[in-house]
Amino acid sequence: MTLNLVSSQRLFDGWQKRYTHQASSTACEMTFSIYLPPQTATGARVPAVYWLSGLTCSDENFSSKAGAQRIAAELGIALIIPDTSPRGDNVADDDAYDLGKGAGFYLNATQTPWQPHFQMYDYIVKELPALIEAHFPVTEARAISGHSMGGHGALTIGLKNPERYAAISAFSPICNPVNCPWGEKAFGAYLGDNRQAWEQYDATLLLEKLGVALPIKISQGSDDAFLKEQLKPEAFLSAAEKAEVEVDYQLCEGYDHSYYFISSFIESHLRFLARHLAD
Repeated sequence: MTLNLVSSQRLFDGWQKRYTHQASSTACEMTFSIYLPPQTATGARVPAVYWLSGLTCSDENFSSKAGAQRIAAELGIALIIPDTSPRGDNVADDDAYDLGKGAGFYLNATQTPWQPHFQMYDYIVKELPALIEAHFPVTEARAISGHSMGGHGALTIGLKNPERYAAISAFSPICNPVNCPWGEKAFGAYLGDNRQAWEQYDATLLLEKLGVALPIKISQGSDDAFLKEQLKPEAFLSAAEKAEVEVDYQLCEGYDHSYYFISSFIESHLRFLARHLAD
């Protein structure tokens, strides 16, 4: 596998790097960013946190806006930041912001024209970790986190693959996508009309069905414009209560859906994930 270095910056005695590579799962060129903390300079291998970004984002939003590298350097964890979807001239797209490029929803599409490239679930769960662990000084200890659509991805991927991750965290996740406009539109396009197929990518329904073997932390802004119509954390918390699953849930008064919110609480999330990565 050939990795093409796009950019490299030194910060907090570590390195923020950006790469492209040809991905087999998505059948196109994919981009990811990685922060390697200073501990790797001496030959140490470190655990990794995978961050999944939200609608309209790329790998660069979290890298440049969250301020996560400082605490990652202190904790000795790598940050793996993939793009949100396949891209390229041959990749299907839609004129709307919430479908197509920038809106992969971390699932495996089954419908035309999306199926050939929109296999983000396989890319995140299988191909990208194998690539990272083969080329960079990271261990197989992983945690997963994300924001909005990426929070949906972190929850669903973590719930379905508890053997692969030490913990899950999410900011403003889409918790019950089968019952919100973003999810209904994306799932209908990518997965077709069979709503049973949708359920495998709904965190609330997965929690009801599978329970959870992982620690979960969720932060949600009280002034998030998408809270009531799109995110529905109350559905996930209700499912957790019924399943007798403890969720570290924080409603953050006055905060919205933006990276101002994420940057305010990213330290607590990384410390939470690092604690469980060390267990």
